[in-house]
Amino acid sequence: MRPKIQLPRRGLRTAVWSLVTALVATAGLVGVVLWQHSYAMDEQRVSIRHGGHTLNGVLTTPKDGRKRHGLVVYVHGDGPVDATHDDGYRPLWEANAKAGYASLSWDKPGVAGAPGNWLDQSMDDRADETAAAIAWARARPDIDGDRIGLWGSSQAGWVLPKVAARTSVSFVIAVSPAIDWLRQGRYNLLAELRADGATASRISAAIAKSDTTRRLLESHATFEEYVKATSGDLDGMTADRWGFISRNHTANATQDLHALRGVPVLLALAGHDLNVDTAETERVYREVLDAGGALTAEHYPDATHSLLKQSIEQSDLKVTLTAFFSPRSLFADGFLDGQRQFLKELDRGGSATR
Repeated sequence: MRPKIQLPRRGLRTAVWSLVTALVATAGLVGVVLWQHSYAMDEQRVSIRHGGHTLNGVLTTPKDGRKRHGLVVYVHGDGPVDATHDDGYRPLWEANAKAGYASLSWDKPGVAGAPGNWLDQSMDDRADETAAAIAWARARPDIDGDRIGLWGSSQAGWVLPKVAARTSVSFVIAVSPAIDWLRQGRYNLLAELRADGATASRISAAIAKSDTTRRLLESHATFEEYVKATSGDLDGMTADRWGFISRNHTANATQDLHALRGVPVLLALAGHDLNVDTAETERVYREVLDAGGALTAEHYPDATHSLLKQSIEQSDLKVTLTAFFSPRSLFADGFLDGQRQFLKELDRGGSATR
Protein backbone atom coordinates (compact mmCIF):
# COMPACT_ATOMS: atom_id res chain seq x y z
CA MET A 1 0.00 0.00 0.00
CA ARG A 2 1.37 3.39 -0.99
CA PRO A 3 2.03 5.81 1.81
CA LYS A 4 -0.23 8.88 1.88
CA ILE A 5 1.43 12.08 0.71
CA GLN A 6 0.91 14.87 3.21
CA LEU A 7 1.92 18.51 3.10
CA PRO A 8 3.93 19.62 6.07
CA ARG A 9 1.63 21.41 8.50
CA ARG A 10 3.79 24.52 8.32
CA GLY A 11 3.72 24.49 4.51
CA LEU A 12 -0.01 24.11 4.52
CA ARG A 13 -0.44 27.13 6.77
CA THR A 14 1.82 29.16 4.50
CA ALA A 15 -0.16 28.19 1.40
CA VAL A 16 -3.46 29.03 3.08
CA TRP A 17 -2.26 32.41 4.30
CA SER A 18 -0.80 33.21 0.89
CA LEU A 19 -4.20 32.48 -0.66
CA VAL A 20 -5.97 34.56 1.98
CA THR A 21 -3.55 37.43 1.44
CA ALA A 22 -4.08 37.31 -2.33
CA LEU A 23 -7.86 37.30 -1.89
CA VAL A 24 -7.74 40.20 0.57
CA ALA A 25 -5.44 42.17 -1.75
CA THR A 26 -7.76 41.52 -4.69
CA ALA A 27 -10.81 42.50 -2.68
CA GLY A 28 -8.96 45.61 -1.53
CA LEU A 29 -8.13 46.63 -5.09
CA VAL A 30 -11.74 46.08 -6.16
CA GLY A 31 -12.86 48.17 -3.22
CA VAL A 32 -10.46 50.97 -4.13
CA VAL A 33 -11.65 51.00 -7.74
CA LEU A 34 -15.32 51.01 -6.73
CA TRP A 35 -14.70 53.81 -4.23
CA GLN A 36 -12.73 55.88 -6.72
CA HIS A 37 -15.56 55.58 -9.24
CA SER A 38 -18.29 56.44 -6.74
CA TYR A 39 -19.12 60.12 -7.09
CA ALA A 40 -20.91 62.37 -4.61
CA MET A 41 -23.88 63.14 -6.86
CA ASP A 42 -27.02 61.59 -8.33
CA GLU A 43 -27.09 60.79 -12.03
CA GLN A 44 -29.94 60.18 -14.45
CA ARG A 45 -30.42 59.79 -18.19
CA VAL A 46 -32.60 62.46 -19.81
CA SER A 47 -34.04 63.18 -23.27
CA ILE A 48 -34.16 66.66 -24.81
CA ARG A 49 -36.16 67.42 -27.93
CA HIS A 50 -34.50 69.72 -30.44
CA GLY A 51 -34.99 70.28 -34.15
CA GLY A 52 -37.24 67.28 -34.60
CA HIS A 53 -34.87 64.82 -32.94
CA THR A 54 -33.78 63.81 -29.45
CA LEU A 55 -30.62 64.69 -27.58
CA ASN A 56 -29.61 61.81 -25.31
CA GLY A 57 -28.28 63.38 -22.15
CA VAL A 58 -27.09 62.91 -18.59
CA LEU A 59 -28.18 65.15 -15.72
CA THR A 60 -26.33 65.00 -12.42
CA THR A 61 -27.54 66.70 -9.23
CA PRO A 62 -25.98 67.27 -5.81
CA LYS A 63 -26.91 65.08 -2.86
CA ASP A 64 -27.55 68.05 -0.59
CA GLY A 65 -31.27 67.73 -0.06
CA ARG A 66 -32.11 70.99 -1.84
CA LYS A 67 -35.04 71.05 -4.22
CA ARG A 68 -33.45 73.42 -6.78
CA HIS A 69 -29.91 73.82 -8.03
CA GLY A 70 -27.91 75.95 -10.40
CA LEU A 71 -26.77 74.19 -13.56
CA VAL A 72 -23.57 73.82 -15.57
CA VAL A 73 -24.32 72.97 -19.21
CA TYR A 74 -21.48 71.15 -21.00
CA VAL A 75 -20.40 72.00 -24.55
CA HIS A 76 -17.98 69.45 -26.00
CA GLY A 77 -14.81 70.04 -27.92
CA ASP A 78 -14.01 68.41 -31.28
CA GLY A 79 -14.59 64.76 -32.05
CA PRO A 80 -17.25 62.08 -31.47
CA VAL A 81 -17.89 62.78 -27.78
CA ASP A 82 -20.54 61.03 -25.72
CA ALA A 83 -22.38 62.59 -22.78
CA THR A 84 -19.83 61.52 -20.15
CA HIS A 85 -16.77 61.99 -22.40
CA ASP A 86 -15.89 58.35 -21.71
CA ASP A 87 -16.43 59.02 -17.97
CA GLY A 88 -13.91 61.88 -18.05
CA TYR A 89 -16.52 64.48 -17.09
CA ARG A 90 -17.60 62.75 -13.88
CA PRO A 91 -14.85 64.22 -11.65
CA LEU A 92 -15.85 67.66 -13.00
CA TRP A 93 -19.52 67.00 -12.34
CA GLU A 94 -18.69 65.97 -8.80
CA ALA A 95 -16.79 69.23 -8.25
CA ASN A 96 -19.87 71.09 -9.49
CA ALA A 97 -22.10 69.07 -7.16
CA LYS A 98 -19.89 69.95 -4.19
CA ALA A 99 -20.50 73.60 -5.08
CA GLY A 100 -24.26 72.96 -5.17
CA TYR A 101 -24.60 72.79 -8.97
CA ALA A 102 -26.17 70.24 -11.26
CA SER A 103 -24.51 69.32 -14.58
CA LEU A 104 -26.04 68.58 -17.98
CA SER A 105 -24.37 66.96 -20.98
CA TRP A 106 -25.50 64.98 -24.02
CA ASP A 107 -24.18 62.70 -26.74
CA LYS A 108 -23.13 64.44 -29.91
CA PRO A 109 -25.33 63.59 -32.92
CA GLY A 110 -24.36 60.17 -34.24
CA VAL A 111 -22.49 59.18 -31.07
CA ALA A 112 -23.58 56.36 -28.74
CA GLY A 113 -26.67 55.69 -30.83
CA ALA A 114 -27.84 59.32 -30.98
CA PRO A 115 -29.51 60.35 -34.26
CA GLY A 116 -27.72 62.57 -36.76
CA ASN A 117 -24.07 63.27 -37.52
CA TRP A 118 -22.03 65.80 -35.56
CA LEU A 119 -19.90 66.44 -38.64
CA ASP A 120 -22.95 67.98 -40.33
CA GLN A 121 -23.04 70.76 -37.72
CA SER A 122 -21.82 74.33 -37.87
CA MET A 123 -20.86 76.26 -34.75
CA ASP A 124 -24.23 78.04 -35.01
CA ASP A 125 -25.97 74.65 -35.09
CA ARG A 126 -24.15 73.68 -31.93
CA ALA A 127 -25.13 76.96 -30.27
CA ASP A 128 -28.80 76.43 -31.20
CA GLU A 129 -28.62 72.92 -29.75
CA THR A 130 -27.17 74.24 -26.48
CA ALA A 131 -29.76 77.03 -26.24
CA ALA A 132 -32.49 74.40 -26.64
CA ALA A 133 -30.97 72.37 -23.82
CA ILE A 134 -30.96 75.45 -21.59
CA ALA A 135 -34.63 76.10 -22.39
CA TRP A 136 -35.39 72.49 -21.48
CA ALA A 137 -33.52 72.87 -18.19
CA ARG A 138 -35.29 76.11 -17.29
CA ALA A 139 -38.62 74.30 -17.53
CA ARG A 140 -37.57 71.79 -14.86
CA PRO A 141 -38.68 72.42 -11.25
CA ASP A 142 -35.35 71.17 -9.87
CA ILE A 143 -33.23 73.71 -11.82
CA ASP A 144 -32.83 77.36 -10.86
CA GLY A 145 -33.26 79.12 -14.19
CA ASP A 146 -31.41 82.20 -12.95
CA ARG A 147 -28.25 80.18 -12.20
CA ILE A 148 -27.50 78.42 -15.47
CA GLY A 149 -24.07 78.71 -17.04
CA LEU A 150 -21.83 77.03 -19.60
CA TRP A 151 -18.72 74.85 -19.49
CA GLY A 152 -16.89 74.30 -22.76
CA SER A 153 -13.48 73.12 -23.91
CA SER A 154 -11.37 73.67 -27.01
CA GLN A 155 -13.69 73.90 -30.07
CA ALA A 156 -16.49 74.96 -27.72
CA GLY A 157 -14.73 78.33 -27.58
CA TRP A 158 -16.51 79.19 -30.82
CA VAL A 159 -19.86 78.01 -29.44
CA LEU A 160 -20.01 79.51 -25.93
CA PRO A 161 -20.36 83.19 -26.90
CA LYS A 162 -22.88 82.31 -29.61
CA VAL A 163 -25.03 80.64 -26.96
CA ALA A 164 -24.78 83.73 -24.74
CA ALA A 165 -26.04 85.81 -27.66
CA ARG A 166 -29.13 83.58 -27.93
CA THR A 167 -30.09 83.17 -24.28
CA SER A 168 -29.01 84.60 -20.95
CA VAL A 169 -26.32 82.69 -19.06
CA SER A 170 -25.06 83.34 -15.54
CA PHE A 171 -21.44 82.36 -16.09
CA VAL A 172 -19.02 80.64 -18.47
CA ILE A 173 -16.12 78.26 -17.78
CA ALA A 174 -13.93 78.22 -20.90
CA VAL A 175 -11.25 75.51 -20.92
CA SER A 176 -8.47 75.85 -23.52
CA PRO A 177 -10.62 77.76 -26.04
CA ALA A 178 -9.18 78.90 -29.35
CA ILE A 179 -9.83 82.24 -31.06
CA ASP A 180 -9.33 81.75 -34.80
CA TRP A 181 -9.87 78.39 -36.54
CA LEU A 182 -7.14 78.69 -39.15
CA ARG A 183 -4.54 80.20 -36.81
CA GLN A 184 -5.32 77.50 -34.26
CA GLY A 185 -4.78 74.84 -36.90
CA ARG A 186 -1.41 76.28 -37.93
CA TYR A 187 -0.31 76.67 -34.30
CA ASN A 188 -1.26 73.06 -33.57
CA LEU A 189 0.56 71.80 -36.67
CA LEU A 190 3.83 73.54 -35.81
CA ALA A 191 3.63 72.76 -32.08
CA GLU A 192 3.22 69.05 -32.71
CA LEU A 193 6.01 69.00 -35.29
CA ARG A 194 8.36 70.69 -32.84
CA ALA A 195 7.33 68.29 -30.09
CA ASP A 196 8.13 65.39 -32.43
CA GLY A 197 11.56 66.86 -33.24
CA ALA A 198 10.67 67.16 -36.92
CA THR A 199 13.37 68.10 -39.40
CA ALA A 200 13.27 71.39 -41.28
CA SER A 201 12.33 69.60 -44.52
CA ARG A 202 9.44 67.79 -42.84
CA ILE A 203 8.17 71.07 -41.38
CA SER A 204 8.38 72.78 -44.78
CA ALA A 205 6.45 69.95 -46.42
CA ALA A 206 3.75 70.08 -43.73
CA ILE A 207 3.38 73.84 -44.10
CA ALA A 208 3.12 73.51 -47.89
CA LYS A 209 0.34 70.94 -47.53
CA SER A 210 -1.42 73.14 -44.98
CA ASP A 211 -1.23 76.11 -47.36
CA THR A 212 -2.73 73.99 -50.12
CA THR A 213 -5.60 73.00 -47.83
CA ARG A 214 -6.24 76.65 -46.95
CA ARG A 215 -6.40 77.65 -50.61
CA LEU A 216 -8.84 74.85 -51.28
CA LEU A 217 -11.04 75.95 -48.39
CA GLU A 218 -11.00 79.54 -49.59
CA SER A 219 -12.12 78.41 -53.05
CA HIS A 220 -14.91 76.20 -51.60
CA ALA A 221 -13.32 73.10 -53.11
CA THR A 222 -15.08 69.74 -52.97
CA PHE A 223 -13.64 66.72 -51.20
CA GLU A 224 -12.81 65.19 -54.58
CA GLU A 225 -10.77 68.29 -55.42
CA TYR A 226 -9.00 67.99 -52.09
CA VAL A 227 -8.12 64.35 -52.79
CA LYS A 228 -6.76 65.28 -56.22
CA ALA A 229 -4.77 68.27 -54.94
CA THR A 230 -3.12 66.19 -52.20
CA SER A 231 -2.46 63.21 -54.49
CA GLY A 232 -4.47 61.01 -52.17
CA ASP A 233 -2.39 61.85 -49.10
CA LEU A 234 -5.51 62.27 -46.94
CA ASP A 235 -3.93 61.95 -43.48
CA GLY A 236 -7.25 60.79 -42.03
CA MET A 237 -9.42 63.27 -43.90
CA THR A 238 -12.87 61.97 -44.90
CA ALA A 239 -15.64 63.49 -46.98
CA ASP A 240 -17.67 64.21 -43.84
CA ARG A 241 -14.70 65.78 -42.08
CA TRP A 242 -13.93 67.93 -45.11
CA GLY A 243 -17.52 69.13 -45.10
CA PHE A 244 -17.29 69.97 -41.40
CA ILE A 245 -14.08 71.95 -41.85
CA SER A 246 -15.46 73.71 -44.94
CA ARG A 247 -18.47 74.90 -42.94
CA ASN A 248 -16.46 76.09 -39.94
CA HIS A 249 -12.95 77.13 -41.01
CA THR A 250 -13.77 80.85 -40.93
CA ALA A 251 -14.75 80.71 -37.24
CA ASN A 252 -13.28 83.49 -35.12
CA ALA A 253 -14.52 84.12 -31.58
CA THR A 254 -13.36 87.73 -31.24
CA GLN A 255 -16.59 89.50 -32.17
CA ASP A 256 -18.86 86.88 -30.62
CA LEU A 257 -17.06 87.30 -27.29
CA HIS A 258 -18.73 90.69 -26.87
CA ALA A 259 -21.87 88.77 -25.87
CA LEU A 260 -20.01 87.69 -22.71
CA ARG A 261 -19.23 91.19 -21.49
CA GLY A 262 -20.35 91.48 -17.87
CA VAL A 263 -20.82 87.69 -17.57
CA PRO A 264 -18.48 86.04 -15.03
CA VAL A 265 -15.98 84.02 -17.09
CA LEU A 266 -13.42 81.54 -15.80
CA LEU A 267 -10.69 81.03 -18.40
CA ALA A 268 -8.58 77.91 -17.75
CA LEU A 269 -5.26 77.79 -19.63
CA ALA A 270 -2.64 75.03 -19.79
CA GLY A 271 1.10 75.45 -19.77
CA HIS A 272 1.72 72.61 -22.25
CA ASP A 273 -1.05 73.24 -24.78
CA LEU A 274 -0.05 71.97 -28.23
CA ASN A 275 -3.51 72.64 -29.67
CA VAL A 276 -4.23 76.25 -28.74
CA ASP A 277 -2.08 79.38 -28.58
CA THR A 278 -2.99 80.25 -24.99
CA ALA A 279 -1.18 83.58 -25.19
CA GLU A 280 -3.44 84.70 -28.05
CA THR A 281 -6.52 83.38 -26.25
CA GLU A 282 -5.78 85.23 -23.03
CA ARG A 283 -4.90 88.43 -24.87
CA VAL A 284 -8.16 88.50 -26.82
CA TYR A 285 -10.29 87.53 -23.81
CA ARG A 286 -8.71 90.32 -21.78
CA GLU A 287 -9.11 92.86 -24.58
CA VAL A 288 -12.79 92.06 -25.03
CA LEU A 289 -13.90 91.11 -21.52
CA ASP A 290 -11.70 92.87 -18.98
CA ALA A 291 -13.66 96.09 -19.40
CA GLY A 292 -16.63 94.26 -17.91
CA GLY A 293 -14.58 93.29 -14.88
CA ALA A 294 -15.81 89.70 -14.81
CA LEU A 295 -12.89 87.69 -16.21
CA THR A 296 -10.87 85.27 -14.08
CA ALA A 297 -7.88 83.67 -15.83
CA GLU A 298 -6.32 80.61 -14.20
CA HIS A 299 -3.05 79.11 -15.41
CA TYR A 300 -2.04 75.48 -14.93
CA PRO A 301 1.66 75.26 -15.83
CA ASP A 302 1.89 71.46 -15.71
CA ALA A 303 -1.29 70.79 -17.72
CA THR A 304 -1.90 69.76 -21.31
CA HIS A 305 -4.66 70.97 -23.62
CA SER A 306 -7.17 68.66 -21.91
CA LEU A 307 -6.09 70.03 -18.52
CA LEU A 308 -4.62 66.66 -17.63
CA LYS A 309 -1.26 66.47 -15.91
CA GLN A 310 1.45 66.37 -18.57
CA SER A 311 3.36 63.71 -16.63
CA ILE A 312 0.34 61.44 -16.97
CA GLU A 313 -0.93 62.27 -20.46
CA GLN A 314 2.44 61.59 -22.10
CA SER A 315 2.04 57.90 -21.23
CA ASP A 316 -0.95 55.86 -22.41
CA LEU A 317 -0.28 53.36 -19.64
CA LYS A 318 -0.32 56.07 -16.97
CA VAL A 319 -3.55 57.50 -18.36
CA THR A 320 -5.21 54.07 -18.28
CA LEU A 321 -4.02 53.16 -14.79
CA THR A 322 -4.83 56.57 -13.32
CA ALA A 323 -8.28 56.63 -14.94
CA PHE A 324 -8.92 53.20 -13.44
CA PHE A 325 -7.54 53.64 -9.93
CA SER A 326 -7.68 57.41 -9.32
CA PRO A 327 -9.64 59.30 -12.02
CA ARG A 328 -9.67 62.61 -10.14
CA SER A 329 -5.87 62.57 -10.19
CA LEU A 330 -5.83 62.79 -13.98
CA PHE A 331 -6.43 66.53 -13.84
CA ALA A 332 -3.89 69.26 -13.17
CA ASP A 333 -3.46 70.19 -9.53
CA GLY A 334 -6.07 72.74 -8.52
CA PHE A 335 -8.22 72.41 -11.65
CA LEU A 336 -11.19 70.68 -10.01
CA ASP A 337 -10.98 72.81 -6.87
CA GLY A 338 -10.66 75.95 -9.00
CA GLN A 339 -13.96 75.30 -10.74
CA ARG A 340 -15.68 74.43 -7.48
CA GLN A 341 -14.44 77.64 -5.88
CA PHE A 342 -15.47 79.68 -8.92
CA LEU A 343 -19.04 78.40 -8.64
CA LYS A 344 -19.20 78.93 -4.88
CA GLU A 345 -17.87 82.47 -5.34
CA LEU A 346 -20.66 83.16 -7.83
CA ASP A 347 -23.26 82.29 -5.23
CA ARG A 348 -21.50 84.57 -2.74
CA GLY A 349 -21.70 87.38 -5.26
CA GLY A 350 -17.94 87.60 -5.79
CA SER A 351 -16.49 89.08 -8.98
CA ALA A 352 -12.78 89.42 -8.31
CA THR A 353 -10.70 89.19 -11.47
CA ARG A 354 -7.21 87.84 -11.95
